[in-house]
Order: sequence, then C-alpha cells, then structure tokens
Amino acid sequence: MAVRSPVALAAVLPGATQARLGVEADLRRRGWETAQAPAAADLLVVCGSPCPEEDRRLDTLLRTMSRPAARVDVTRPEHAAQALDEGFALLRDRAASRAESPLGHEDAADGKHDARPAKGTAPAGPGHGPHHEHAGPGHSGQDAPGGHSGHEAHTMSTVAGLPMADRAADRDGLSLDRLNLPLGPVLADWPAGLILRCALQGDIVQEVRVDSVPGPSDGTSFWNEPWSRAARGEPVERGAAARRRCAAHLDSLGRLLSLAGRPDTAARLRRLRDDVLAGAPSVHCGGQLQALTKRVERSRTLRWGLAGLGRLSAERARRRGVTGPALEADGDVHDRLLTWSREARRAVRDFDDGRPLSTGRLIGPRGTVEGTVPPSQALLDVLPELLTGTELGCARLIVASLDPDLDEPVAVPATEGAHA
Repeated sequence: MAVRSPVALAAVLPGATQARLGVEADLRRRGWETAQAPAAADLLVVCGSPCPEEDRRLDTLLRTMSRPAARVDVTRPEHAAQALDEGFALLRDRAASRAESPLGHEDAADGKHDARPAKGTAPAGPGHGPHHEHAGPGHSGQDAPGGHSGHEAHTMSTVAGLPMADRAADRDGLSLDRLNLPLGPVLADWPAGLILRCALQGDIVQEVRVDSVPGPSDGTSFWNEPWSRAARGEPVERGAAARRRCAAHLDSLGRLLSLAGRPDTAARLRRLRDDVLAGAPSVHCGGQLQALTKRVERSRTLRWGLAGLGRLSAERARRRGVTGPALEADGDVHDRLLTWSREARRAVRDFDDGRPLSTGRLIGPRGTVEGTVPPSQALLDVLPELLTGTELGCARLIVASLDPDLDEPVAVPATEGAHA
C-alpha cells in the first residue's frame, strides 16, 4: 500500500536544471510527495548524467533508503513522465517480490532503472553502510564524516562507522565538542552540486568550506541563457529574457519558502514558474504573481522568522564582488526575499517586449554575467562568512536566500577532492 503513492527524492546534478524542472512538474501533476532526506524516500530520481564515480555513490545512497526502493535517471525534461512511470512499476514489482519472499530480502541496487547499459555497483566502504540513516540533520547520506571526506577522516574517531566529536576551542575560549558535517549535495531545495563542509560545536556553525560535485555542466547556466546568447551576438528579445528572469526568481522564492515552512505557497510559485516558461499570457502571470507575492510580503510570520539572518550590507556585498538581487537587497534573508518578489513583478511588464536585448550591460537573475567573475562565484565566496556563527537550522535558509547557480563557470577551492 505504501508504494501506491511513492515519495521521491530528487538528486540534481550540475547542468540538469531543465531535467529538474520537468521532474518537479510531473511530480506535482501526479500528487506525489517529495522527501527532505533519503530515509523518507522510496524513489530516487537522478536529474542529469552522473560520471561513473558519482553513479556509484548514487547507488550507494539508494542502498541506504528504506525497502522497497528504486532509482530512475532523467536527462531531459520530456523524459520525466516515462521515467517516473517506470520507477512506479519498479517499486510495485519490488514490493510484490518482498511480499512473496519468505525472508523479505532484496538487493536495493536491483531497483535502479536506466536506459543506459547496466553498471556494476561498488561495495559499501567505510562510512557508506546503513549507518547513514543516523546521519545528522541536512546530511545527504552520501558522504559521512569519517568516510570519504579527505583529511577530516584522520581527525575524527568513529564507532561502528559513526563519527564521534572531537574537541576544539569555542569562540568564548571554552573547549567544546566539534563535529564535521557536510551539507549536500542531495538535499531538497538545495543548489545542485553544492557541498558545504561545516564544523559544528553544538548547533553553531564554527567553520564552513565550499565544495562541489564534479558534473557534466559545460558552464552554461539555463537561467543565464538569454544573456549568454546576447553576449555572443545572437538576437534575443527582451521579453524572452524577462520571462527567464521572472522564472528564475520564482524558482528561488519557491526554495526559500519551502524551507521556511510555506510548502503550499512554494508549490503555487513553482506552478506559476512553469507557466511563465511555457509562455503563458502576461495578464495571467501578472495577476497570479501579484496575489501570491503580496501575500508573502505582508506575512508577519515570515518577517519574524527570517529577519536578521545572513545580513549582507550593500557595502560589504560590493567589496566581495556581489551583484544583482543580493546587492540590491542590502540586508538579510527577508530583504532578499522581498527583492526577488519585486523583481519578478517588474519582469512581467516586459514579457511582450519584442525589442532586441541590449548588450550594453548584461544582468542576469543573479547579477552581471559579462564580468570576469560569474555572479554565483561571488555568492559562493561570501557564504562562509555569512554562515559562520549561525545556528545550523538557519544555515539552509541563508543558502536558499542567495541560491547560487553552480552551472555558471564557478570554481571552488581545490584543497581536497570533491566528494558526493
């Protein structure tokens, strides 16, 4: 009975924004729930084409999910419906097999479905066993501290594969437990490919290092595509760029509001995002957007919950090379939410503008795209200082309020290999 309505967990790889949008739209059409963590999911939906190493890690993640479990891969948005149908069929078959088996035993790796030739799965190594179900909040279940996390492995002791805390000096001069915990890359409402390696003392983030998953992205961002084409001299209408800007802001708003406890509003914004990308009339989009964003902007509960988090002044943002909404917001998480809301409404006014997009100053959804530093690079660079000293529960809200796009040609420090 449980698999009659599967719970899906999307693992979004770099370069797979369009595939993700297709999967989200089809999941919404079916009314299927989405999971916040692997332990709550029974269908792993991989958006994008993983490299062999990442493919093995995703299979390892699949083995940590509750049985029955299945995996499907979606590389193009138009393939989402077929892949989810096949995943549903796999889950039903797996459930039937468990019911008929005397021991109810199965190998979760057999639940993987892919149109590509079958691959072998890597045996679970240290930090890759069923103990992942005990990982901390926000953990992806793929990269346990004490497992494949570089030099962190020899500084932390483990018991039965579980990481134990070390001692380190607190900011107040006390010696407190210190636990290394990666956030990402497989998390709901999380930038594709991003890993934040956090050192925690209690629930306070003491140190953050930015890492990423290597992926097939060629440095071309779906959200920046109109401005990138214009920079190459291709003709692009202002209306097309306005639609992409509006949809990008609605996508970011959906992530932030989902994490802030407003899933219904987030779902409506995502539905409107899809309408905008599909070319819905500006009158329809404008009316819907006005009603939704005004309700969000007037919410005292949202203001109370988000105000004061991740404060980034315009002066500080300018020094760090930040452009776009994060610079214009000149404030905290709530200010950035309001800025996205206002810019989305402004963009609707230009939906029907057929004039060519000016190449004088190309400003995409996250900032200036023709500069030497991609907009999301500056957002990644400023993340550690915004997160240090905050509570772990607030960290994801701060990340969502910046929403860096790793499909831009960004770079992360090469101090250690990237792990999923």
